[in-house]
Amino acid sequence: MCEAASSPQLCRLMRPDDANIAGNVHGGNIFKMIEEAGCIVGTRHCNQQNGERCLAALVRVEKTDFLAPMFVGEVASVTAEISYTSKHSMEVQVKVVAENILTGARKLASKAAVWYVPLSMQDVGRIVEVPPIKYASAEQEEEGRKRYDAQKIERLEKTAKIEEIVPPPADPERHTVGFSQHSLIHLVGPSDCTLQDYVNGGVTMKLMDEAAGLTAFRHCKTNVVTASVDVINFHRKIQKGCVVTVTGRLTFTSNKSMEIEVLVDASSLMEEEKGKYRAASAFFTFISLDKFHKALPVPPLKIEGEEEQRRFDEGKARYLQNKAKRLADKQRQQ
Repeated sequence: MCEAASSPQLCRLMRPDDANIAGNVHGGNIFKMIEEAGCIVGTRHCNQQNGERCLAALVRVEKTDFLAPMFVGEVASVTAEISYTSKHSMEVQVKVVAENILTGARKLASKAAVWYVPLSMQDVGRIVEVPPIKYASAEQEEEGRKRYDAQKIERLEKTAKIEEIVPPPADPERHTVGFSQHSLIHLVGPSDCTLQDYVNGGVTMKLMDEAAGLTAFRHCKTNVVTASVDVINFHRKIQKGCVVTVTGRLTFTSNKSMEIEVLVDASSLMEEEKGKYRAASAFFTFISLDKFHKALPVPPLKIEGEEEQRRFDEGKARYLQNKAKRLADKQRQQ
């Protein structure tokens, strides 16, 4: 066993091009910083010992909470620490702190648990072994193993339930799923990729957040921000030269929040015969804000058909489960 690699600290001043027109920093930009910090600590850890050189690749993001809004002019400080290792993967805990450099005030803006696998630099695509870390206690190791087993089961179940995207009708009614459904199309270039010519996970997450944000805006027509992300599963890698289609569609609305399913499909520009495949998927939760950054009521979603009703019911179950978990966590802290 070896000591986990030292935690990196990434610092960035938030500029106008990092934010929306209301001055709120895009959740996608925060995701990119989270992924970069996780990649650095994961790659450092796996290359501490003599052996095959490798690069940490993002495969899954657990539930991510955006605890406080970040604004233009604030400094984001991102730290990452490895919390569990299996034979071929690593769990990394990442925290994002926002600092007002005029007053010195600091706040925890976001936190996430992300999973990486080390890919060989010599034999691209092959996963190498992860050096085990030292744990503070046997209980800490056992808790990590439980998280690993749970995410492995959930990831396999999600892969088995991949669905096709139904195009919206030509003239959809307002506040229906079809009215707000939105797709972004992006050609993957060299600046989007890692050293191994696969798309950087942070780039994918930023595109997903943008598609979800546009869907939320179309539904509310107000300032909208990312509140949380349930889980992001990366099903397959995306190579340089692929065309990526990122689609957001509303699945559920509560009084003051909306859940948006985001699906990422990829296809090779030069090898069209290989067809399109599902590369990533996630559920984003957005809220609507007024000019004072207070939550506004969300227009109810109008359901059309059995499939939309099924997705709405599943979204409601996730909403109630997350709400119960937040209340339980709050009670434990009191």
